[in-house]
Amino acid sequence: MRILLACEESQAVTKEFRERGHEAYSCDLYDQSGGHPEWHIKGDVLPLRNQGWDMIIAFPPCTHLASSGAAWFETKRADGRQQEAIDFFMALAAADCPKVVIENPVGIMSSQWRKPDQIIQPYMFGDAYEKRTCLWLKGVNPLKPTNIVKPEARTIYASGKTMPKWYADAWSKSPKERSIIRSKTFPGIAKAMAQQWG
Repeated sequence: MRILLACEESQAVTKEFRERGHEAYSCDLYDQSGGHPEWHIKGDVLPLRNQGWDMIIAFPPCTHLASSGAAWFETKRADGRQQEAIDFFMALAAADCPKVVIENPVGIMSSQWRKPDQIIQPYMFGDAYEKRTCLWLKGVNPLKPTNIVKPEARTIYASGKTMPKWYADAWSKSPKERSIIRSKTFPGIAKAMAQQWG
């Protein structure tokens, strides 16, 4: 298959599909960090989305969509950033392609568009971490867990609030680094996508 991995600089999923013989390409505004520039298209993905792909798996930016940023939603609605993010998400969802997967954290797209077909966690696929991840699916089946493990202990704050440790640890990084760390696809999920959808 010819597969487009939209908004994927890490190439985690691209590499898994490539290992199974598929012609997979990552596309992102950033340079790739996965080590294979020959499989990476640097630039805007929207002009590419209707170019005869067999499958598109998209990881649109969640900064203005995820529930974790709800405290800033009013400002983001007022200045148009949230609507721009919604429009980008929906343009990917509407791609002329028989198989389309959109990945995003829990957020406003459940009400702005529709509820996701599936919510997965890294610990369902062998990585002992928590990160509730929504999948909107067209033309593919929901992922089946491959190796359910116990997630690592959560960080507990004085207020009583808890957070996955890996996610809390990212707060020590710059906003750009934090965003990249939190957006990466865990290896077990990447492998399951390639195995089950490829």
